[in-house]
This record gives sequence, C-alpha cells and structure tokens, in this order.
Amino acid sequence: MKIHEIEIGMSAQRRNVVAREHIVAYAELSGDQNPVHLDDAFAATTQFKGVIAHGMLSAGYISALLGNDLPGSGTVYMGQTLSFRGPVRPGDEVLTVVTVKDVVRDKRRVILTTVCTVGDKVVLDGEAMVMVAA
Repeated sequence: MKIHEIEIGMSAQRRNVVAREHIVAYAELSGDQNPVHLDDAFAATTQFKGVIAHGMLSAGYISALLGNDLPGSGTVYMGQTLSFRGPVRPGDEVLTVVTVKDVVRDKRRVILTTVCTVGDKVVLDGEAMVMVAA
C-alpha cells in the first residue's frame, strides 16, 4: 500500500492459534530457553500455573500483519512500544489488530495502535511506527 492510500482509522487483523510446537520453535530460533515457556513442571510453580508463550511470539504476529496486510509489502518496521498484559497459553487463539492512528505523509510514516487479544482479554498492546512506499 502506498502512503497516499492510507487513512486514519484503517484497520487489519489476523488470527493465530499458538501451538506448543510454535513455542518450542521460537525458543530454538531466539535462544530464549526460559523454563516458563518449555518446562511444564517448572511453569506449574509460577504465577502462570503452566507453560506460556514468549511475549515476543505475539509481537511477531504484529510484525507479520504490518508487513503483509497493513500497510503491507515493503513496509519498514521502525519502532514499537509493547506492554505485556497477560499470558498466552498453548492452544490460545490470538487476535492481532493494527489500526492507523496517524499518517505523516511527507516522511512516509504511519503510526498504528497494536493490540493482541485472547478472547476478550488484551494480552499485549502498544504502538508501531512504520515507513511505507511513496
């Protein structure tokens, strides 16, 4: 999508079901072997009472949405604020929504709110800044 096509309020969304295999793959790729993500016995002793997905796995869903859907192909991810609000567990369906908050046309920048939910609970939110094609 080109900068002149983007308007405040535009939105896109995707759904992803988090499988245990995704958590293991993320741990292998990122090197984050924290047992709260991988060890059922350890995770049962934590405040989460079970294994949870890496927060950055959900953040990756935001990246995929920005690069594929809104603004789409060619988007350059410039920044992101994140607040992790709740756990994501194996089997959870994460709904990721990005919404255009501001457009700075002369700099080809777009500011978007970013939210991931599981059911009616926000598990991650923040704001992204991207650069799009002229």
